[in-house]
Amino acid sequence: MAKRSQSGLKRKRQALRRMARNQAVRSSIKTVVKHARQASSAAAPEVLSAIRVLDAAARKRIIHPNAAARTKSRLMRRLAHQPPATPA
Repeated sequence: MAKRSQSGLKRKRQALRRMARNQAVRSSIKTVVKHARQASSAAAPEVLSAIRVLDAAARKRIIHPNAAARTKSRLMRRLAHQPPATPA
């Protein structure tokens, strides 16, 4: 049996750490986007927080920048087509 190289073992450790961190970010993206989609017509704060999270993930290349742009576009289009909130 061949001996495992030290660099290969280190790469494996790093990959596992990155994978766990990226998975956590992807999960939070899904949660924030879901809340933004389900929010009412006065959902601008939820949409803005979703856009912030998407931009950060795209900047770190956790998700593809085009996927982030597509999701942001769909959220903004959904927000624009909702009737405005009436003041109580």
